[in-house]
Amino acid sequence: MMNSLTELLQSHPVKGAIALGVFLGLVIYAGFIRAPIAFPAGQLITIEEGSTIQEAANLLEEKDIISSSFFLSILAEYFSDPGVQSGSYSFEKKLSVFKVWHRVTNGITGAPTIRITIPEGTTTREMAEIFSNKIPDFDPVLFRELAGPKEGYLFPETYIVAPGITEESLIALMEDIFAEKIAEIEEEIDVFGESLHDIVTMASLLEREARRYETKRTVAGILWKRIEIGMPLQVDAVFGYIYDTDTFSPTFDQLTATDSPYNTYQNRGLPPGPIASPGLESLRAAVNPIETPYLYYLTGVDGFMHYGRTFDEHIANRRFLR
Repeated sequence: MMNSLTELLQSHPVKGAIALGVFLGLVIYAGFIRAPIAFPAGQLITIEEGSTIQEAANLLEEKDIISSSFFLSILAEYFSDPGVQSGSYSFEKKLSVFKVWHRVTNGITGAPTIRITIPEGTTTREMAEIFSNKIPDFDPVLFRELAGPKEGYLFPETYIVAPGITEESLIALMEDIFAEKIAEIEEEIDVFGESLHDIVTMASLLEREARRYETKRTVAGILWKRIEIGMPLQVDAVFGYIYDTDTFSPTFDQLTATDSPYNTYQNRGLPPGPIASPGLESLRAAVNPIETPYLYYLTGVDGFMHYGRTFDEHIANRRFLR
């Protein structure tokens, strides 16, 4: 082929130059621009957060999305590399290296998404189960290990995520949404004066103890008052967290004998941290408590909250309502 081009250049310089240009164009197209023959249409390719364009290019070549990582790097340098966007990418059909570069630098993943709802009052243990049922190859053990110290700070919300989202990225996303929601009530938190940790912890108790906003505010008033006068909170909801179960009805012996810093019968004040992820309503109720003469409350079989000023009134409510 090269001999023929050489002869053509010598005998017909113009035609030879055109032919050589066409030949070089085909070589560049075949070797650098067009997608590989083994292009894996529809396969998810995950570019990790923090990856450089060169690292992403190497991955894309390794996965047969592009023919040359070198050519993609040249493109990035020529067009002033805007940075690669992390995520799980799906390429349903063969694309030129130009189109691949455009997608990975603009975060156009093309990947199918998964809609996952995390209800208010969900623990990280329950989140791990929900996510593992929805996300392929999700590691619930790793999620719990990473998310456990962040109990209460992963916001309950409906999330739309890529199938290949990592446990770390999912936790970071939930923390970001938590920060956004807290910003909505930042002034109320500042006026109330308690630490964010105590507020989130109180809100997590309210999430498990009451349903309606006004009821949560009333219960918040009772629980903050108990803390102020040095009375144990005596919140039953902590026992589900202590025993790592969805629901738990403690016996009298368990109320008094369970050795845990989260046991609000044995220990005064708030537990060491949140027992679940509170929603915005519970967070707002925690910093907007309603002051009442009550010290006791319980939910009756009628589904309503009933209050008592004294322990005797509380016992009377318990006998009448249960």
